[in-house]
Amino acid sequence: MLYSVNRATRRLFLFGNVRSTYRKVFLVFDKQTTTALKFDDFQLKSMRNYATKSQEVSAIDRESEVTTIKKSRREPFAKNLFLGRFDKDVLSYPEVLDRERLQTLQEMVDPIEKFFKENVDSKEIDQNEKISDSVMKTLKELGLFGQQIPVEYGGLGLSATEYARIGEVTALDGGIAVTLAAHQAIGLKGILIAGNEHQKQKYLPKLATGEHIAAFCLTEPSSGSDAASIQTRATLSKDGKTFLLNGSKIWISNGGIADIFTVFAKTKIEEKNEVKDKVTAFIVERKFGGVTNGQPEDKLGIRGSNTCEVHFDNTPVPIENIIGEIGSGFKIAMNILNSGRFSMGSSEIGRAHV
Repeated sequence: MLYSVNRATRRLFLFGNVRSTYRKVFLVFDKQTTTALKFDDFQLKSMRNYATKSQEVSAIDRESEVTTIKKSRREPFAKNLFLGRFDKDVLSYPEVLDRERLQTLQEMVDPIEKFFKENVDSKEIDQNEKISDSVMKTLKELGLFGQQIPVEYGGLGLSATEYARIGEVTALDGGIAVTLAAHQAIGLKGILIAGNEHQKQKYLPKLATGEHIAAFCLTEPSSGSDAASIQTRATLSKDGKTFLLNGSKIWISNGGIADIFTVFAKTKIEEKNEVKDKVTAFIVERKFGGVTNGQPEDKLGIRGSNTCEVHFDNTPVPIENIIGEIGSGFKIAMNILNSGRFSMGSSEIGRAHV
């Protein structure tokens, strides 16, 4: 990358890219200030030699000097392991947030952590197999149901790093962690990454506040996360305005408490004069009708989260509730799962502190 240093402030400004096998950083400075930069004689000589040859220098400032710094190469980590050497630098947490954003994040984390330690009784939640209404209310007030939803839709607009950090804290209770993850890591993620603007404006604000809770419906008795083998079917009505959804899903987190479902179903699509079955993603509201759920599963731990079967019996779904395009459901499902799985890592780190 090509940078210049302002003589007055010494701040770096991006000018453009320099294609090379090495990373070249061009430090442009006034000749009278070279001693202040504390370069030794050899470095200064190298700078002058490079400045003489470089055509890029005259384009920036003919009276400036330039230096090229070769990026140090790190030896292969796996190779060093076999040689009995361990590079401790790989354990350093990357500084991906600026100081101001990091401070803001910590100000968010502190009250959440305090609430979990003082007001969340994990034993009671597991015994009752339910997160109490008072705890759920506070989780919503803290904004935890809209962590990665953009601010313009009422969410916190957190980055993946910020979301992962808060995930370490919410994982102090497994039931709460699963409820929140099922809601936003996969439940509403389809709307977030593949929904159109109308769908986002209609659904995300209430999902961000927790007024509506989301669930992800993919797994079936005859298929796991293999979206291509699902049997749930959506049939287009004669007027072409509605799909009738029929089928069952199993192991659906938040299935018994969700208001909004991201559902994957087979639809008929014509390609090259041939009718094929392809998976399509739908936004389904419980109030559409024909949506029922079974009893919560009695799990080994995380009983506070609701996991059950969800059934669709001629559930009418407006055609405008298709996520993406007809037949693009498989790709959307894989993108949702790939995007959502990373949150499990940060949650496990949080659980390790318990």
